[in-house]
Amino acid sequence: MALRRKGSRPLTVDGAPYRWTIRRRPSYGQGIGESPLTAAVERADGAGAVLLLRFPCAHPGNWLGLPATGVTPARIAAAVRLARARGWDPERPGGPFRLDLPAES
Repeated sequence: MALRRKGSRPLTVDGAPYRWTIRRRPSYGQGIGESPLTAAVERADGAGAVLLLRFPCAHPGNWLGLPATGVTPARIAAAVRLARARGWDPERPGGPFRLDLPAES
């Protein structure tokens, strides 16, 4: 699974180039608050496994007015570092690596 280049944002974490994206409009599950906000991250060249991040909040476009948090490049970079520490190897091909992020303090 590779990310589309259009709509993805570049990010450099510890000298390595990545791309990340979040759905602009919520999926049905995100719209009704059943599924959390998610982001996808991969190496900039598109090789290797994709990192799927699940945030502990609703999508900002949810239809019920549930609390949502903005996602910044710094927050994505911190999540990439956490995923690397927990075993994600962006160089190795394979299925997506899923990571549920803790709530911010």
